[in-house]
Amino acid sequence: MIPSWKEIWLSIVLGLVMPAVVLSLAVRFGAPEQRSEELRITEVPTETLQQEEPVMIRVLTDESVAEEMELEEYLVGVVLAEMPVSFEPEAQKAQAVVARTFTLRSAQRGKHAEAAVCMDSGCCQAYIAPEEYLEKGGTEEGIDRMRDAVEQTTGQVLTYEGALIEATYFSCSGGATEDAVAVWGTDVAYLRSVDSPGEEYATHYTDTVTYKADAFADALGLNLTGSPETWLGKATYTAGGGVDTMLIGGVSFKGTDLRKALGLRSTAFTMTAEGDCITVTTRGYGHRVGMSQYGADAMAAAGSSYEEILTHYYQGTVLEDREN
Repeated sequence: MIPSWKEIWLSIVLGLVMPAVVLSLAVRFGAPEQRSEELRITEVPTETLQQEEPVMIRVLTDESVAEEMELEEYLVGVVLAEMPVSFEPEAQKAQAVVARTFTLRSAQRGKHAEAAVCMDSGCCQAYIAPEEYLEKGGTEEGIDRMRDAVEQTTGQVLTYEGALIEATYFSCSGGATEDAVAVWGTDVAYLRSVDSPGEEYATHYTDTVTYKADAFADALGLNLTGSPETWLGKATYTAGGGVDTMLIGGVSFKGTDLRKALGLRSTAFTMTAEGDCITVTTRGYGHRVGMSQYGADAMAAAGSSYEEILTHYYQGTVLEDREN
C-alpha cells in the first residue's frame, strides 16, 4: 500500500529530531567514567605536577659528623653565621648567592671526602642553626631576614664560562680587594683587585698590634740584634695594596707568610719600630679575595642591587638559575 503524505511527513520529522534527542540524553546522562576522568585531570594542581625534589648536601658538623641537609635550609644557617642581620637586604642576597655557589663548587671538587662542606669558617663556611641562633640572643626577625635572602635567590649561582666559580669572600678589604694570585699563587680571571669604598665603619677596618722586639724576632724564626729600627727593610706591594714582599733583618718574607707568622688580620699592613717595640697596623680583615661583606653592605646602602654587587666583586661572571 502506498503510504499517505501524512505518514511520509511523520517519518521525516522523526528521522531528523530523534537522533538529536538521543545524543542530548547521552551527553547529559551517559559516559560517567569519561566525565569523571576529565575532572580528575583538570583538578590536579599545577604546583604538584611541577614540584621538584629539594637539593640535598652532606655537611660536616663541628663534631666531625656528616649530616645530610637540604641545601636551601643549610644556606639560611650560613648567612646567619656569616653576615650581620643588620646589613642591607641586597647585601644579604649577594651573600646567599656566593654561599650557594661556594657550597655547590665544594661538592663538585670533593673538598672533603665524607661531605661537601664543613662548618669551620677557616676551611669552608660558618654555620649556625636557627634554634641555636635564638638561644644566643638572636631574634625571629633576624632569621626571617636571612631566610628571605635565601628564598629570593633560590637556585641562583655564579658561573664563569659555564662553570661554577670559586666564590671566595671575607669580612673587610680595607679599601680594595686582592688578586687571587697575590694570595694563593694562582691567577683567576674573575678574582681581581677592585676598589671597595665605604667600609670605614667596619669593626676591623684598621687594627694595631704591638710586639716586643724579641717576641717579634722569635715569631719569624730570626736571631736579630741591634736596634729594631734597623731590622725593617724595603717592602713591595700587590695590586690590592697588600704587602707582597718585605725585608726583615735582611731576609725576604712574603706578605702572606708574615700575616700567618704574626697572626695579622690581613696582608695590607705597615710596620714601624720605636724603642724595643714593633707596631703593625693592618687594614681589612681576611684574605681580601672575592667579595667584601662590608663592601657589599656599603654598595647596597648606596642603592646597588645584589646583582650589581656580585658583578663588581666577581667581574666577568654570570648569574644563573641552577642548583647543581
